[in-house]
Amino acid sequence: MESLTEKKLESLALMATRLREDVIRMVSRAGSGHIAGSLDMADIFTAMYFHILNHDPKHPDWPDRDRLVLSNGHICPIQYAALAHAGYFPVKELDTLRKLGTRLQGHPHRGVLPGVETTSGPLGSGLSQAAGIALAARLDKKKHRVYCLTSDGEHNEGNYWEAVMFAGRNRLSNLTAIVDRNNIQIDGFTEEVMPLEPFADKYRAFNWYVLEIDGHNFEEIVAAVAEAKAIHEQPTVIVAHTIPGKGVDFMENDYLWHSKPFKPGEAEHALAELRTLRGKIKSEHQ
Repeated sequence: MESLTEKKLESLALMATRLREDVIRMVSRAGSGHIAGSLDMADIFTAMYFHILNHDPKHPDWPDRDRLVLSNGHICPIQYAALAHAGYFPVKELDTLRKLGTRLQGHPHRGVLPGVETTSGPLGSGLSQAAGIALAARLDKKKHRVYCLTSDGEHNEGNYWEAVMFAGRNRLSNLTAIVDRNNIQIDGFTEEVMPLEPFADKYRAFNWYVLEIDGHNFEEIVAAVAEAKAIHEQPTVIVAHTIPGKGVDFMENDYLWHSKPFKPGEAEHALAELRTLRGKIKSEHQ
């Protein structure tokens, strides 16, 4: 993994902003889609696809690639944007989100789009898939890593905790879960709908190594993943504290933006904010 120079940090920040702009355009054109989580996970997806993952977009089925499993598949707009800019398919195809016959469905579908490792839909199932992939890699004596990106709201699902127990019991040290701890879900704030705290302690109780980070800080994201690689007896969970709707003032920390269509003018407002942010990033690194 290359070092995080100032130039690299600027490149990552600009890419994350570009991906957020793509999310706004995609969902606006589609007339539906999940926005808040897509925006708040932009920095993590950027760090993964443009710095951390060992992958080859020209050979998406390369056997030794790292695997990234998106469990909360409804935030697929941000994954699609990251995959396109990484070179898995043409960026112009992002305009087809949720259109009839598109490869960019409302949830990712394995075998249809290059770079998508699993089919998702039912919340809570992604960690089980990732744990199975990680166990298979160990049995095959493979060295690649398995990453599962998941939401805090998914922890309401009983099958999710079965996977937590399984991974802890089998000491799947090649598995890293990254939780989008944005504190919202479709019906409201997580601690009002179904309290999750003490969140980190629950993972520790199931024999997981726990790290907590600012999910919008590239240095913390990269350092946490590097630390997870050094843990050899446990799976690791990185609890990434994020701001839902990150980057757009009228969306931030508003759970209603989990999923709702834009009103006239809202998408343009959001894009204008992100363009301003992009300019600010460039000026700060001159």
